[in-house]
Amino acid sequence: MKETYIDILNIRRAAFEHIAKIAYENRPITDIALEVYDILPGEQSIFRGNIFLERAVMGERLRLGIGLDARTADKTDAITKGLDKMDVNHRIYNPPLVSVIKIACQACPENKVTVTDQCMACIGHPCVNVCPKNAITYTPKGSIIDQDKCIRCGKCVEDCPYNAINHQKRPCASSCGVNAIHSDELGRADIDSDTCVACGRCISTCPFGAISDKSEIYQLVKSIQSAKKTYAIIAPSFVGQFGPNVSPEQTREAIKKLGFDEVIEVGLGADLTTMNEAHEYLEKVPTGEFPFMGTSCCFSWKLMVRQKFPEINDYISESSTPMIYTGLQLKKKDPNCEITFIGPCISKKLEALEPEVAEVIDFVITYEELLGMFLAKGIEPSEIEVDEIMMDASETGRNYANSGGVAEAVVRRAKEIKPGIEVDVEGAEGLGNCVKLAQMAKLGRMDGKLIEGMACQAGCVGGPGVVIAENKTGKAVKAFAKASEFKSPADNIHIPKQDRPNDEVLK
Repeated sequence: MKETYIDILNIRRAAFEHIAKIAYENRPITDIALEVYDILPGEQSIFRGNIFLERAVMGERLRLGIGLDARTADKTDAITKGLDKMDVNHRIYNPPLVSVIKIACQACPENKVTVTDQCMACIGHPCVNVCPKNAITYTPKGSIIDQDKCIRCGKCVEDCPYNAINHQKRPCASSCGVNAIHSDELGRADIDSDTCVACGRCISTCPFGAISDKSEIYQLVKSIQSAKKTYAIIAPSFVGQFGPNVSPEQTREAIKKLGFDEVIEVGLGADLTTMNEAHEYLEKVPTGEFPFMGTSCCFSWKLMVRQKFPEINDYISESSTPMIYTGLQLKKKDPNCEITFIGPCISKKLEALEPEVAEVIDFVITYEELLGMFLAKGIEPSEIEVDEIMMDASETGRNYANSGGVAEAVVRRAKEIKPGIEVDVEGAEGLGNCVKLAQMAKLGRMDGKLIEGMACQAGCVGGPGVVIAENKTGKAVKAFAKASEFKSPADNIHIPKQDRPNDEVLK
């Protein structure tokens, strides 16, 4: 979606910007009712049937941005209803995290095969010949598909020499790796919150911008304005998110201008994850205690395994994620500080609600939401002058953002502990492929291996909350990783000795 769905991205960013602006300016939260007209002025609609519908959709988007539910047309009350409960300076969460804005959904066909006007009515008519249900009839004017007989197998689509047959699938549903999206009574997309693992792929693929997650930026700004010390911890995929000419150091200073006291790389926590997972793998897999071990970093991957494959859940690493380890390091120094995780994924918003994590991480926002905050404050990162170099994490810790980076870091560290050991790795990117990987593990076909599950294509750089496409930021992340003074997590001088696992017991 990034850069090709630019109009949808601009709409989303406008919502984040205006919510953050209300909070920073200490205006009444009910002003979001006025912001609708500021974002969508005039009488003519740009994208939808009329300006009233367009404003209604924006109103629901703003409500989601405050943390409220998106409503259906039959339950639409004043846009300000319920806002008073959200006017707080701490995280407030009303499930579900991901919602369909029903009045924006176009009720796309779930699965339909149709003949287009490109049909040449060819004499060979292979579409008729390959159909297993005799659902296609040849006519001199073109083939006709009986929708009652069609089973949507796609054979006619594959065999048409003119590519004249279209197999239309609902984009959000076809992109969902856990089949959590179906239709409601009006044919609109509906998300099963018990199945959804918040990978966010549906948000990125909906061409109408009808799916969104809830935001915490209003409450975050209010927290920043309080007397508490606030830290931002930023995921390794942040490099390149705000333009090719914006350095990591400029991004850090831009975040501090939002009101944060300090900004730390989550790569610091990634180094702790690497050391602990390498130790855990060597302790449990070669000894036979675990048949295999899965990485722990991607929460959507972990949640999917927990829900769909409980039989192998115990074989996912018990090590904490980089977000948690980084937060713990800061909480040890200042137990009363508040910590905001900034990253590419929305599933971290759910991870931060886990009982043991909620005490460490206070807020979670995406790069997209961060950009909205920059816009609200008029901050242009590329114009900031900086001197101090950012150096919180090792090369392998910073490379966690790219697919395969986690496993590579663990393998390299395992070989540092036990030179000569061979670690067989299997990885998957994209939630659907992660499901297949878990199925293979359940069947015993991953035994002896370290398996890495990444719910997003290309890894974290392809997350739903990124600003720039993964093919551009992936290279920037690798360059930033190579620039680290610490080639191994063991070299990272910022990690106290008492927090490192005792690798001597494995030698």
